[in-house]
Formats: sequence, C-alpha cells, structure tokens
Amino acid sequence: AGGGRMIDRLRKWYYNAAGFNKLGLMRDDTLHEDDDVKEALKRLPEHLYNERVFRIKRALDLSLKHQILPKDQWVKYEEDHHYLEPYLKEVVRERREREAWNKK
Repeated sequence: AGGGRMIDRLRKWYYNAAGFNKLGLMRDDTLHEDDDVKEALKRLPEHLYNERVFRIKRALDLSLKHQILPKDQWVKYEEDHHYLEPYLKEVVRERREREAWNKK
C-alpha cells in the first residue's frame, strides 16, 4: 500500500513538473496529432471539442506572453481526465481491424 502512495505522489509531481497544467491544458490536449488522434478529434462531441480549442488558444496566448495562469486556475491532477481516450481507443481498434482485414 505504501508503494502505491509513493507512485501516486511521483505521478502528481511529474504532472506538475511537465507544466502544461499551468497553462490550463489537460493531458489529452498535449497529444501529438497523428492520424489516429485527428480522427478521434473529429468524433468528439462539439462541446468537448470547443473546450479543447479554448484551452489550446488560451495556452498559446499565455505562452506568447511568457505567462502562466494564476495557481487557482491550474488544472489539478485529480481533475484532469482523458476525455479523448475512449474515442482514440475506438479509432485504433478500427484501424487495427482494418489492417488485419487487408492482410487477408
């Protein structure tokens, strides 16, 4: 049990050290946009897509100004969720299925 808490503290430390949360970004906002991610983004509900675009535009603006958000507006580790993950898993599964089918 103690090892699990240590790993969780290490994850939180790394999350904060990465810095994207200080710009108001979530983990899924920072994914490299390969073909799978681009397809998953197309499948996002409009409100999730709009929220993502807002976060990215705000982060770009802050970055250009060499600023970060006030600490009370940072995305917290516990509040960050993988909003894109279910869509990305589906896209990857479909792509692998298609690839397997094409090999036959």
